[in-house]
Amino acid sequence: MGAAQRAVAGASVEGPLPGALPGDPKAEEIEGTYPWLATDVDLAAHGYVEQEFYVSGRADAYSTRGELLAEGVPYKTRVLVRKPLKRARFSGTVLAEWQNVSAGFDLDALWTPDQLMRAGYAWAGISAQRVGVDQLRGWSPARYGDLDVTGGGRFTADELSYSIFAQAAKAFRKPLKARTLLAVGASQSAGRMTVYYDAVLPQTEAVFDAYATIVGSAPSRAGREPVFHVLSETDVRSPARPAERDGLRRWEVAGAAHSGWYGQQYRQPLLTRDLGEAPTYDCARPPYSRVPLHHVIAASYAHLVRWVRQGVRPPAAAPLEFAADGTKARDELGLARGGIRLSQVEAPRALNTGDNSGETFCVLFGTHVPFDRALLERLYPAPGRYLSAVVRADARNLRDGYLLPADARQNRRDALNVGP
Repeated sequence: MGAAQRAVAGASVEGPLPGALPGDPKAEEIEGTYPWLATDVDLAAHGYVEQEFYVSGRADAYSTRGELLAEGVPYKTRVLVRKPLKRARFSGTVLAEWQNVSAGFDLDALWTPDQLMRAGYAWAGISAQRVGVDQLRGWSPARYGDLDVTGGGRFTADELSYSIFAQAAKAFRKPLKARTLLAVGASQSAGRMTVYYDAVLPQTEAVFDAYATIVGSAPSRAGREPVFHVLSETDVRSPARPAERDGLRRWEVAGAAHSGWYGQQYRQPLLTRDLGEAPTYDCARPPYSRVPLHHVIAASYAHLVRWVRQGVRPPAAAPLEFAADGTKARDELGLARGGIRLSQVEAPRALNTGDNSGETFCVLFGTHVPFDRALLERLYPAPGRYLSAVVRADARNLRDGYLLPADARQNRRDALNVGP
């Protein structure tokens, strides 16, 4: 740490907190409280456990330009951890996720259980922003009533969030025995991490080994810590792109949506449980692209860990293509050209795009329109053609480093299940 850099202060950790989901006999003993959006995945079957903690300390306040506004402001927040129960299952990598609050509540947008548990990662969701913490306080006053990330109302524009995120992650590095600590954030959270990297990190102690900014912005500063920037088709709106540099890798995924089908399927029962019903939307076109962006994100994490530990820079990927009029170039089926092309795009059974419109968040959901039987028969006229196309596409993506073997195997199983 240079002489001009401020140390990231230590934080106090309390927990793990008691909690039992509805229906658990122990719920009556602890006033029925449990962590907001606690997972419904059978973690124990995978050798994992979910725990929640309070984290408190004194944070510094920063403007979005990195100006120090105040020092040592008291705060208290929560961190939700999912980790392997046994040391032998742990890969040594911790993903510290800046919880997304765009919907008005904390959302663990980058918790993808199959990929993260398969890799043996630990995941820590950090509540750093006022909107999310205010919703927690109202949702369960008994559990979250004394949380505050505003300094008693002094800083309501998340001026403390950068310091809180770094302090909370630092507080868990040793307890979780992290060899590699990655800061990850999606959408708005990627934007907050961009501000942190560009404006706050240069003047403070480095806590994270690397950063993954997903479906949002990425830092413009060339820093020591590498950055992996993964974008869905939704997020690529212009052929103008930042210049390549040594510490930044950018991938763009054809057909994928900012918020696609897989995340929606995982969260729907949790939001129904915790809110009474999951939000619904009236979109202009059938929503939720089924191109599995999370497969590419999982591959990016593996590359990012290798980048940190071994200095091996991830492979490059072709960008999405644009037409002369500035719109995204599309083939005769309406699928985007260029970019990382998963088998769901290279061997399509539906039109999956990153585009949609309609109320509120519809613009983020992309489109999914299944092909009719006549078109499927034209694309795959003989038995086995579809499966062969899936296997070929996945083999290319495995070779190029955009897909992990377990996800390729899942794609093959899915292809076998749908038939020709």
